[in-house]
Amino acid sequence: MSSIGTGYDQSTTTFSPDGRVFQVEYANKAIDGSGTAVGIRCKDGVALGVEKQKLSKMMVEGSNRRVFTVDKHSGIAVSGLMADARQVVNHARKESANYSSFYGGAIPGNVLCDRIAGMMHTYTLFWYVRPFGSAVLLGSYTEDGPQLYSIDPSGISYRFYATAVGKSKNAAKSALEKLDLSTLTCREAVTEIAKILYGQHDPAKDKPLEIELSWVCDETGRLHKLVPPELKAEAEAAGKAHREAMDED
Repeated sequence: MSSIGTGYDQSTTTFSPDGRVFQVEYANKAIDGSGTAVGIRCKDGVALGVEKQKLSKMMVEGSNRRVFTVDKHSGIAVSGLMADARQVVNHARKESANYSSFYGGAIPGNVLCDRIAGMMHTYTLFWYVRPFGSAVLLGSYTEDGPQLYSIDPSGISYRFYATAVGKSKNAAKSALEKLDLSTLTCREAVTEIAKILYGQHDPAKDKPLEIELSWVCDETGRLHKLVPPELKAEAEAAGKAHREAMDED
């Protein structure tokens, strides 16, 4: 049954006759048209990566960030509308600071995930707001070990070994399923993420690609940081070589 165009998509508090909330589906469509974000939980931490299209040759490299540090031990990669995503990141930072102030320690990944998901779900409950048009991947490494979560606009969250969101999420998930995540290190995962992101990029059709890579792992002292420039350059070279090999086949 299709209810599009009959008024059921004008409010988040209105269900269609077949039980759908079109505002949430529209938010998911905004994510499906945005750059892909990939996360991998490894044996020694979590690696995150995001693709960004270079909209102009005049744009400064590294601007329009899509990977953010939320807490010393937590980072977020986003896909979808950046204006919405920044509000999610700001809320996550506020919750992290409040938890540290009250309990005197770093916020665990599952607690931070629940608080972000709760806020995103709240924006689907009232007619005068709309769902966030963004999804986030949360990587955390606290006393509970490395954790990776995905949170979508409806407020649903899942914990993953590896996952992807964005326009090429299905192809990225297929590539992730082929990896041996039990033995993968974050250094290796960074290269695999670059291969996945460049593998889904078609230079003939798409605009030039820029990727962001971050990790929180034993090598960084369990602190969320951007991948060092030399390692990022190696990963990008491996990703471009992988893309060229695909084109030759």
